[in-house]
Amino acid sequence: MTEDQEIKCHAIIHTAAVADGISNTVPIPGLGLAADIIAMTAMTMSLAAVFGEDIPETVAKGIAVTALKRTVLKQPLKTISKELAKLIPFGSMVVGVVGAGIIEATGWSIANQFDQESAL
Repeated sequence: MTEDQEIKCHAIIHTAAVADGISNTVPIPGLGLAADIIAMTAMTMSLAAVFGEDIPETVAKGIAVTALKRTVLKQPLKTISKELAKLIPFGSMVVGVVGAGIIEATGWSIANQFDQESAL
């Protein structure tokens, strides 16, 4: 990954993580997952463009869901606690931070995947 690509990826991933973190503070269980998918689909399309690829939304959503599954399987307690935290007072603040962390980890996984594919 070039320095320019890394700078662009940072901006895309951090923006998606912050937006997702904010939307995850709504204290409705299950709503966070929808926010995660929307944020990651847009993030995936933007990351693809950084590496010179133009992918349709359906492909981006597939990549995002697959990457999210990998991230969730690596961090199951974080994911479970994210949904359970919505049931306690002020838990939605915790949910926002955890959601942003999940998006951040997933975003870098996707960026690295695009980087590896572009090197082939």
